[in-house]
Amino acid sequence: MYTGRIVFSQLMDFLPKRDFDNCVRRYGGNYQTRRFSCFDQFLCMTFAQITYRESLRDIETCLRAQESKLYHAGIRGKVSRSTLADANEKRDWRIYADFAQVLIGIARKLYARESFGIDLEQTAYAFDSTTIDLCLSLFPWARFRKHKAAVKLHTLIDLRGNIPCFISITDGKTHDVNILDELVLEPGAFYVMDRGYIDFRRLYAFTQSFAFFVVRAKTNLDFGKRAWRPVDKTTGVRSDQTIILRGYKSSKEYPDALRRVSFYDAIHKKRYVFLTNNFNLPPLTIAQLYKSRWQVELFFKWIKQNLRIKAFFGTSENAVKTQIWIAISVYVLVAIIRKELKIERSLSEILQILSITFFEKVHLSQILTSSKLQEELYESCNQLNLFDS
Repeated sequence: MYTGRIVFSQLMDFLPKRDFDNCVRRYGGNYQTRRFSCFDQFLCMTFAQITYRESLRDIETCLRAQESKLYHAGIRGKVSRSTLADANEKRDWRIYADFAQVLIGIARKLYARESFGIDLEQTAYAFDSTTIDLCLSLFPWARFRKHKAAVKLHTLIDLRGNIPCFISITDGKTHDVNILDELVLEPGAFYVMDRGYIDFRRLYAFTQSFAFFVVRAKTNLDFGKRAWRPVDKTTGVRSDQTIILRGYKSSKEYPDALRRVSFYDAIHKKRYVFLTNNFNLPPLTIAQLYKSRWQVELFFKWIKQNLRIKAFFGTSENAVKTQIWIAISVYVLVAIIRKELKIERSLSEILQILSITFFEKVHLSQILTSSKLQEELYESCNQLNLFDS
């Protein structure tokens, strides 16, 4: 029988503590702090994310019930809901944003050779946003509509591993296309976006940066045809054209030629038209790239279903951003563990198993790979029935 460290402690081995300390020092996170450090805050919020806690009182009650094990888990300070609330309110959310970027860097290296279903040497990204609804009376700083508040999570994911590599959290009124200005474009990479991101001045910045985009065209696009290429219509591709924009404003904002690919989806009986500044890839690959954009939608669905980003433990902007960034860190941490330990299970299954073994003295790789041990845990925990697929 394994008599070593608890699962919580083993999870922390995958966190680069020195990098976390650097992030804390960068923003003075532990200034005049004696008993409850930024790392204590991070661990408590990580516990809340993985075990699906509902409130600060819930976090406090559950952690105090395991008080004898908290020191071994890395939590040195006394856990109380008021202390945790103050930490979420006052400690700079950028500490956790910067640390999430450290974890993202680790994960992207691990998944650098991961296949995403398309034979492509270059890096491919999908960019989109999701809206998180809030109560206007509790979150007045996030006004969205007259009687509604919301924040938007703008996310760029690396399709190799579905790792988020850029995230911007804004109020609900911010238009999606404005966030394109914040992207640091990678020469040679592909950026796949929906038609809500069509702004030809901003798209021309991709061409000037030697980056490629694939975006769905709007139906009222004014263009002239310059060239045609033969296509194999059995693949679903209907046309492959070189075009030039003819609109007064659009032609000035994007003076170069564009490629227009038309594709018919026989399964859903729907026709799609794509615009790209890449003239070398086969037209079917362009259509497949756009189809892979769905991975960012699945990412949003996953974090909303499996992590705490729809109900918040604080109402200030700082508290909301802190909770979201720590949730992103948990997602990336689980992805790192999955790759490092060569686990074949999905991220959801790993998270579910961790949620009921957090304070168990079981070897981490054993609990995630042993089917017999998992069956025992499933039988001993009624809560898991809520998550059966």
